[in-house]
Amino acid sequence: MKSFQEYLDLVNRAIDAIPYPDAPSQLYEPIAYHMALGGKRIRPVLMLMACDAMGGDCSMALDAAVGLEMFHNFTLLHDDVMDNADVRRGKATVHRRWNDNTAILSGDTMLTIATQYIARCSNWQVMDLFNKTAIEIYEGQQWDMDYEQLNDVTVDEYIKMIRLKTSVLLGCALKMGALIADAGEEQADTLYEAGVNMGLAFQLMDDMLDVWGDPETFGKEIGGDIMNNKKTYLLINAMRLVKGDDADELRHWLNDPYATRDDKVPAVTALYERLGVRQLAMDAITHYNDLAVEAFNRLKISDEDRDAFIALANRLAGRKY
Repeated sequence: MKSFQEYLDLVNRAIDAIPYPDAPSQLYEPIAYHMALGGKRIRPVLMLMACDAMGGDCSMALDAAVGLEMFHNFTLLHDDVMDNADVRRGKATVHRRWNDNTAILSGDTMLTIATQYIARCSNWQVMDLFNKTAIEIYEGQQWDMDYEQLNDVTVDEYIKMIRLKTSVLLGCALKMGALIADAGEEQADTLYEAGVNMGLAFQLMDDMLDVWGDPETFGKEIGGDIMNNKKTYLLINAMRLVKGDDADELRHWLNDPYATRDDKVPAVTALYERLGVRQLAMDAITHYNDLAVEAFNRLKISDEDRDAFIALANRLAGRKY
């Protein structure tokens, strides 16, 4: 297996070589702008790693890997509109630099480009998995929006939502790589299981980073979830545990439409600290990362390849904040 950086270099070169039409510029320039922002590109790297680990040739999975990354970025364009986000990866979001309509239409185009790239592998199982995963992600996004209007969301409901919205795409990436390598069903499903649990740990860490992260490292403005009253693992547990004066304070911040970022974010963060939800989130991250490692340990692959997967899982679960 190659190093993470070698796989990332392959993905970056392929993405940089995407031939966008010159016109209409208002459609394609936002796509090129957003894709040039980079990002971790974990999903396409996972696909290439899985293909190699299962005895395939990762070059055969490169188009599908590019397509999956394009799809992921399509969801981000639309998410930024829905969340009214100003910053993505340290730069202005597409809907801020252009407008909402441009972000929506350019995102639609990215979805079609993604489908074209994934279809190049000529494997009906891969396309079926992609379509199933896409619908699950849309379902997860709808649950996410629904939860913003509810006050009684449970931890289990939240885990179900982030599994759909975030985790299944990591599972999809690993399983696609296995399918392109013609791996057996058991191995492909085990990789999917590992990816889903990696994704749960990854999203829970994202919840942490949105509160305690470094904006320079995180690539987004800190406190966006707090300002939007998003039902994250942290807020759901805080609402479950809070009592007395703290309950009154939390209720105030959740219901004050005029609260400023400078006031609301530090106050809610302090509440989280007092209630101990930071440690609850860290414990959950450890749990799901352990499940991912256990799945990787069941794979019939070389020790070197297994160690590479586990090292990446540990890295994603232990991102610094």
